[in-house]
Amino acid sequence: MKRKHLYIFAFLIMGANVIFAQDSQEDKKPQGHINSNKFRQLYQEFSTPNMYRTGSGAPGAAYYQQQADYEIDIELDDKNKKMYGVETITYTNNSPDNLEYLWVQLDQNVRAKNSQAKLKNGSSFPRLERASKFVGSYVVDPFDGGFNIDYIKNEKGRPMSFTINETMMRIDLPQPLKAGAKISFSIKWWYNINNHVTNRGRSGYEFFEKDGNYAYVIAQFFPRMAVYNDVEGWQNFQFWGSGEFALPFGNYEVNITVPADHILDATGELQNRKNVFTKDMMKRYERALESYDKPVIIVTQAEAKAAEKDFSTKKKTWKFYAENVRDFAFATSRKFIWDMQAVDINGKKVMAVSMYPKEGNPLWEEYSTKAVASTLKTYSNHTFTYPYHKAISVHAKNQGMEYPMICWNYGRPSEDGKYSERVKFGMISVIIHEVGHNFFPMIVNSDERQWGWMDEGLDTFMQYLAEQDFAKAHPESVVSNGGKYPSRRGEPSKIVPYMKGSQNRLSPIMSNPENVHQLGPNAYGKPATGLNILRETIMGPKAFDHAFKTYAQRWMFKHPSPEDFFRTMEDASGIDLDWFWRGWFYTTDYVDIGIEGVKKYQVGTRITESENYVYYISEDDEDYKKENEGKAVLDVEGNESLKEYLMDNFTEAERANLENPKYFYEVSFNKPGGLVMPIIVECTYDDGTKETVKYPVQIWRKNDNNATIVIASSKEIKNIQLDPKLETADIDTSNNVWPREEGNTEFNKFKDDKIKQ
Repeated sequence: MKRKHLYIFAFLIMGANVIFAQDSQEDKKPQGHINSNKFRQLYQEFSTPNMYRTGSGAPGAAYYQQQADYEIDIELDDKNKKMYGVETITYTNNSPDNLEYLWVQLDQNVRAKNSQAKLKNGSSFPRLERASKFVGSYVVDPFDGGFNIDYIKNEKGRPMSFTINETMMRIDLPQPLKAGAKISFSIKWWYNINNHVTNRGRSGYEFFEKDGNYAYVIAQFFPRMAVYNDVEGWQNFQFWGSGEFALPFGNYEVNITVPADHILDATGELQNRKNVFTKDMMKRYERALESYDKPVIIVTQAEAKAAEKDFSTKKKTWKFYAENVRDFAFATSRKFIWDMQAVDINGKKVMAVSMYPKEGNPLWEEYSTKAVASTLKTYSNHTFTYPYHKAISVHAKNQGMEYPMICWNYGRPSEDGKYSERVKFGMISVIIHEVGHNFFPMIVNSDERQWGWMDEGLDTFMQYLAEQDFAKAHPESVVSNGGKYPSRRGEPSKIVPYMKGSQNRLSPIMSNPENVHQLGPNAYGKPATGLNILRETIMGPKAFDHAFKTYAQRWMFKHPSPEDFFRTMEDASGIDLDWFWRGWFYTTDYVDIGIEGVKKYQVGTRITESENYVYYISEDDEDYKKENEGKAVLDVEGNESLKEYLMDNFTEAERANLENPKYFYEVSFNKPGGLVMPIIVECTYDDGTKETVKYPVQIWRKNDNNATIVIASSKEIKNIQLDPKLETADIDTSNNVWPREEGNTEFNKFKDDKIKQ
């Protein structure tokens, strides 16, 4: 049944506190105030558009980025757990500036014995602590994993002057590197590889005590150029452990020498496949290139188990070339099982790849490569066609980390091969997330060191969409969960516990990752939820998807800033979102909108000589009821003055479609929370039918505290529910229902089910 909705605003001064002062004559006058309207534009927060970055959010005519090309030779010492390497960096200065020095990242130094990062959080005695952590903290010598720099030489082989400051190294140049010029220099280094299971970290080895073998996932293993751009200049913020990486693009030639019985894969295209593959592996690989329906096993579990027993003293070198990537990583072990499958990505063949020890089976053989393939399809549909030739998922205990074309993922069955649904979905989700990082930030190359949410938040949002697509592509995997994928983040209801937490432990999303208490909800969950709300509730999927894809395609293989994202989303959609960015990203405000009251009205008519008026009387106006009992209800057919008005102003066909409302309600809303949101109202009528109307967020634009609507209906309203599908992350739903005293059993059950999922 149709009904009419009218806006009635209680116009107040825009949320400002009006202060009165006395003048010399004791007259009180209100003082002025600044614009505190939630809908004001973000001119104060945003930098001025320029020739490098436009006001539309696109790269400007003078946009530039540096290039760092690498030639690297490394050797992994499996016996002593050391990494040795020498690299030649060719750095191209595409900026308009002359550079007096270069900054190089030494991220392994975060694990040096004297690293300041180990002292950054202070310490106190917990009531209970794991014995292993106690031993690591107070009994054994701390692990020394920092870089040892043997030399830095220029292209003529002469030593270069350098200074190491924790995780950053400045190389001083004898003369400035001019705009448009190149420089080449070489660095020789080594370091001790950490046990990532006990010493944590994003890379390292896991030791398998039963067979005496190691599995390596290696990254941040070489000195890497820092970013120089128009926003930061040199991004030389120290690596403290939480804020990840900011890196320029370049081409990589990498030769990796490992024990001859190791299986290895890495960023880039393998250049000497026939030299490192057996004949059987080559045959299987050729089959995998044409297998689009299921993975082909390149190294079987039986072969991997046999290799575990033999510790070869010979060596083998794997050669890789990667073009236009921002980083390089690899995984190697004699324990690895290896499978591959071809995936059609918008007409382009991409290989989905998995590497895992037998300890990962049967879970990994069943689901890993399926998750890789499904992820590439979903992300490509929402951004751009995946540009690289492969994506690799590597099994590593307690790991979840990403690099170009390769990532480490957790999820291990028990020793008898059994696993819970939680382990299964946890593994699939982390694979989706880490493979998805190929898009953000490996290609849309944001500054992770400064803005953790720009890769983690956008990726977690996309992960949510990819998880739903995985469930559709593989319905057998979610039968046990009622056919729905149990996404941990993305849905608005999942962020409520964080949003309603103590303000002492909350930080705006627009914070450096090192400076927040709860990095997971702050950089992953909250931005992902915000984007989900934008897509589903505020913008709509069509407008959102177009704008999001525009951002991804504008900034692929470039370095976007937060403002570039915010501006592009508005520019490509035609929707003003400054109110949303300010509230959701720049503050710790939360959503709490409630039904303050509902008044039922009767309607009458009053005739003057020139006009016909309709007037409204609240049902709680007792004086009027006594005077006009039974006379106030408006009847279109029976009220002659109104009937005459309708006859004079509408055609017969139009009159046939006119409403005949009998019930009128004035619903007032308050907003205890700081965030504005659309008001979503579901009315349940006396005949059991329901109707939902979404009032735009602009309903708050002139009054940040209260809003009022009028509902005219031919049926009596029995119940009004605010935000019935939990779309806005409202932290208190107890004030979302009318009549309040009756509660809403159906809604509370729905809410509880959403939270449990």
